[in-house]
Amino acid sequence: MFRTFDHTADVGIEAEADSREELFAEMARALFSLIVERPEAIEPLRQVTVELPPDDDDYLLFDWLNELLFRFDTDRLVFGRFEVRLDESGLHGTVAGEPLDPARHQLGHEVKAITYHELRLWEENGRWKARVIVDI
Repeated sequence: MFRTFDHTADVGIEAEADSREELFAEMARALFSLIVERPEAIEPLRQVTVELPPDDDDYLLFDWLNELLFRFDTDRLVFGRFEVRLDESGLHGTVAGEPLDPARHQLGHEVKAITYHELRLWEENGRWKARVIVDI
């Protein structure tokens, strides 16, 4: 479950899940819900692997979202499916999506960057939660 919220000239993303892995996937879904109006319409035509070295959870979440935004910006790929595995060697992600097609994908916000402002990931009452502000 995720939600977005307005933040000055930016937009915030908050999510919660039963596990850290699910939380990372949920935050990625939230990011693409900002980028594309109907992310549920994204077809899983192309699979991309994302490998990131171990780091503190907050910074690993930042790097994960930043990498997905980089793939959108450079390869013009939109993603709708996210699988994440976290272990001592880092983050192992598989994302699925397709090339951006302006006829099928209406863009939402222009996300310029993931920020460190208010970046936070924590566990509370058995649930994993995260918050990040994105620059639009």
